[in-house]
Amino acid sequence: MSKTRVVITGLGATTPVGGDVASTWEALLAGKSGAKLLTADWVEELPVKIAAPAAVEPTEIIERVKARRLDRNAQFAVVAAREAWADSGLADVELDKTRLGVAIATGIGGLMTTLANYDLLQKGPRRVSPLAIPMLMPNSAAANVGLELGALAGVQTPVSACASSNEAISLAADQIRLGRADIVVAGGAEGSIAGLPLAAFGQMMALSKRNDDPERASRPWDVDRDGFLLGEGAGVLVLENYDHAVARGAKIYAEFAGAGITADGHDIVQPDPTGSGAERAMLQALREGDLATGDIVHINAHATSTPAGDVAEAIAIRKALGKVADTAVATAPKSMIGHLLGAAGAVESIATVLALHHRLVPPTINLDKVDDGVELDIATEPRKLGDGDIAALNNSFGFGGHNVALAFKSV
Repeated sequence: MSKTRVVITGLGATTPVGGDVASTWEALLAGKSGAKLLTADWVEELPVKIAAPAAVEPTEIIERVKARRLDRNAQFAVVAAREAWADSGLADVELDKTRLGVAIATGIGGLMTTLANYDLLQKGPRRVSPLAIPMLMPNSAAANVGLELGALAGVQTPVSACASSNEAISLAADQIRLGRADIVVAGGAEGSIAGLPLAAFGQMMALSKRNDDPERASRPWDVDRDGFLLGEGAGVLVLENYDHAVARGAKIYAEFAGAGITADGHDIVQPDPTGSGAERAMLQALREGDLATGDIVHINAHATSTPAGDVAEAIAIRKALGKVADTAVATAPKSMIGHLLGAAGAVESIATVLALHHRLVPPTINLDKVDDGVELDIATEPRKLGDGDIAALNNSFGFGGHNVALAFKSV
């Protein structure tokens, strides 16, 4: 296996609790919820009327003409990518763009454009936008980020439901380790708070129906959880060859250690109740990163607040880590930001990287009584991590039985 080291040198995000990384991190540490009761006219007939919309509209940041040519999904990606790129300091470095890649994932893609243009089609085919296809195609976010940065080493779009952006980060690391790129801008974006997804997820009984108490609706691991909360936004990380980063004097947040990618082979939506696929993903990530279970001090869990999924993951963590699960601090950001689908893994990877960087774990909110099937050390207040070399896992799982676990190390 290649020993090429990959590090994180830039972070960018726009989420339900903040329009950038700093405000998002501050809100997570404070236990702030981004959940809201939706008030648009189209919500009236829906049984689920709550979600976690972005704290800052992307159209307030992106130039008006450009924003009109981007689906909401791509708007979020561009906002987060611009922040990550500026944060990395690469904008001031002369680069060989043939060594720069992009991997931006999505779970659903340009849904808002699809819905809007279907409505226009009812008024006649000439009403459909000539930009509809480049706006709605799933790779639109990645393509537009690649065009902005002039990336020539490859622009890719993993689509693996809610595991998509962790898969993109893993793909980015592989590109660097294989020598195909020195830098890859990676992450995920999602902008799908609309009637169709809310109705469809609601029909699946996947969403919380706590319309009267939105901020307490997402409650991972709690005995009274009743489903997830739909969120939106984007998270982007700059992954870089370690030698390249050191040579330019880059700020380094953490090191990407390894990834594990597996499938359940169980059901299109239900997780394997034994957690075997998730367990294998975590163990693969540890092996690839040359890490022992004892190196793990923190787990950023997928933990969506669904009855089956939370327990299956908890079982998998205990199987993978054994007694280490008694002391590794677990947390569930979805209690505050909801479920960002294809962007969830990237936003939570940023939270994992920052937890290692600041040696501080954000809390899980709305956890009144832990489910009996969950035997983990869960942070309900900010928790400090120890000194020395430490490592953390970030889990993402998706419909179809996709499992991706990422391991990061302190630097």
